[in-house]
Amino acid sequence: MKIRLGMMLATALCMAGAAYAAEDAVETHLRNAKDAAGTEFTGTLVRTCIAPGPLVPNSGGGGGGARTVPDRSTWYAEPAKVFDNLYFLGTKIHSSWALTTSQGIIIIDTLYDYANEEEIVGGMKKLGLNPADIKYVLISHGHGDHDEGAKMLQERYGAKVVMGAPDWDAVLKMTNKPGGIPKRDIDGTDGQKITLGDTTVTLVSTPGHTPGTLSYLFNVKDNGKPMTVAYSGGTALQVIYRDIAKLGGYSDSQLKFAKLAAAQNATIIMSNHTEFDSAYLRSRLLAVRKPGEAHPYEVGADGVKRYFTVMSECAQAQAERMRRPNS
Repeated sequence: MKIRLGMMLATALCMAGAAYAAEDAVETHLRNAKDAAGTEFTGTLVRTCIAPGPLVPNSGGGGGGARTVPDRSTWYAEPAKVFDNLYFLGTKIHSSWALTTSQGIIIIDTLYDYANEEEIVGGMKKLGLNPADIKYVLISHGHGDHDEGAKMLQERYGAKVVMGAPDWDAVLKMTNKPGGIPKRDIDGTDGQKITLGDTTVTLVSTPGHTPGTLSYLFNVKDNGKPMTVAYSGGTALQVIYRDIAKLGGYSDSQLKFAKLAAAQNATIIMSNHTEFDSAYLRSRLLAVRKPGEAHPYEVGADGVKRYFTVMSECAQAQAERMRRPNS
């Protein structure tokens, strides 16, 4: 009996120790993420570390299912010229960009169906851009808040749509997609370069948010000064927050992209959700920028590195949460 009680006590102590170790690991990753976030990336910190689970239904999370079209006043944003060759065409919540080149325009992400006509097509016209010049549409991942305008731009302007192969596979299986399903044009692959005129966008495979998530590296100019953008293609964890293996893959993707961004000396970080990179707010700050002031989007190489640290550490924190008993 004493031997049995001793074994039971030892087992209980081991379980308690494991739970304590897991808790310690969670707190360590959270602390690392908080330190990296500072005051610049609080939106990223909240959505990936503090509230990584499912969003409230119909809130625009991009994972599919029923969606209520929100009142225009809650999402509409005026378009803005952000760099010499990059224009914001997004909403207050989701981003879409026009990257202009010497031989046409590249659109990056295409919003929900209810917004793309007014924000992308209408926004381009307001900014003096011709939608007929769109040659490529780059889709970061196959969720409705980023790809529902793809079919319209493809059919109306003959644009080639680029998306990761696993996400093409998923999208083409859908039967009821607002905005319709584009025909499969180009499977985006890791390291692939999309070149149009004097501009090249390098695709980086960053699976995690979806299996086929693509991120991008490209150059912009600020009053003629060249700068490099790291565009993060999939940020939120809500679709994988209970899958340890996928969380690990997500973390690896962020560390991989961080190294590539550092090698290219990227000093600008962008995402397809404005809460992560403050796209809507930063684009408004340009109106009050004074000569000689840094660009509102420029966070420096260290800022870009810290952004990906937040992403990676938050994924690791959530994975450690899942390792806790009864998680």
